[in-house]
Amino acid sequence: MISSAVTISLVEQARGGPFVLWDDLAAGVRLAKELGYDAVEIFAPGPDAVDRGQFKSLLEETGLKCAAVGTGAGMVISQLSLTDTEAAKRQAAIDFVKSMIDFGGEFSAPAIIGSMQGRWTTDLPKDKALELLGEALSELGEYAKQYNVPLIYEPLNRYETNLCNTMADGVQLIESQSISNVVLLADLFHMNIEETCIAQGLKDGGRHIGHVHFVDSNRRPAGNGHMKYEPIVSALKEINYQAYASAEAFPWPDPTAAAKQTIEMFQKLFR
Repeated sequence: MISSAVTISLVEQARGGPFVLWDDLAAGVRLAKELGYDAVEIFAPGPDAVDRGQFKSLLEETGLKCAAVGTGAGMVISQLSLTDTEAAKRQAAIDFVKSMIDFGGEFSAPAIIGSMQGRWTTDLPKDKALELLGEALSELGEYAKQYNVPLIYEPLNRYETNLCNTMADGVQLIESQSISNVVLLADLFHMNIEETCIAQGLKDGGRHIGHVHFVDSNRRPAGNGHMKYEPIVSALKEINYQAYASAEAFPWPDPTAAAKQTIEMFQKLFR
């Protein structure tokens, strides 16, 4: 069964980004429970930005799970990239992701690699950038095994990376370098830009897909754009997807309304 989740951002530098709930972790978790979500996805500045004891108590109080933890603050705040041309900076990026894997691991939550994948440039040809990215994913996927969770890798649209843009690109990266314990994140917003057909993209990802960002074509909450969800739901059933559909969307028109709109669409489509 597909479960629901909603994003909570604690990163001031990401203000205006596509996260539904903001700032107050306790209020966000309790609202998610009130609205009927199964889990929350946390975007934090770093592993020490969350009081782990408080978070554990909140999850116990509400019965919610932690679906995943983001690592993008490493790029947003410190400009860290797994494909930086400087080895020391690549190591700093790997160390940051490991710290987030440690944080998420306490709650059986995988870490997500999105913006920290970086880009290829004139100083770093694409084949070399993909090699560096693959090496980092391989190391980090192995590191995550100690918590019995995978690492989640997210292909992004062309405006955010020029490495892997489609599910097929992600599969090629994982399989060509024999990377283990790494799954793909299928973000419907990015797929709407890059895939010829979102449903086919999901089928291309197949067994490699381990997380879904549930959002509309314009990055507003599901139901506020022109996304056609019926073929998407059918494709997810066809590939036997059984993990989270997590709301990573703009808080439009406001966080509470966005969270409410999303769970209503989730219930309509998946229940």
